[in-house]
Amino acid sequence: MTEMPKKRSLPPLMSLTDKAATRLKALYEGAEQGKLLRISVGKRGCSGMSYEMDFVSEATAGDERVEDHGLTLLVDRKATLFLIGTVMDYEVKELESGFTFTNPNEKGRCGCGESFHV
Repeated sequence: MTEMPKKRSLPPLMSLTDKAATRLKALYEGAEQGKLLRISVGKRGCSGMSYEMDFVSEATAGDERVEDHGLTLLVDRKATLFLIGTVMDYEVKELESGFTFTNPNEKGRCGCGESFHV
């Protein structure tokens, strides 16, 4: 009898830092109450791909649910292969603030940081 090879565990599709979770919770409790954040990947910019975020009223059949820090966010199923293991953070800088992504699948980013390639 042949033994089946052991499956290796996959990293989570996405995770949130404490700062990202705090900001997302505030959005869910405020202006975006009753909605969910959907993350997708679009074609844009110098490097070809960009992160896209939209608040939606409900999940679609093509969404993967990510649960972290007691919050739910959605990932477009077409983006999952590009986002496996990605960590979403929230940064506050002197002149801007917003969500950022640390994606182990990225092979590079454009000079302005708006787009990436895998």
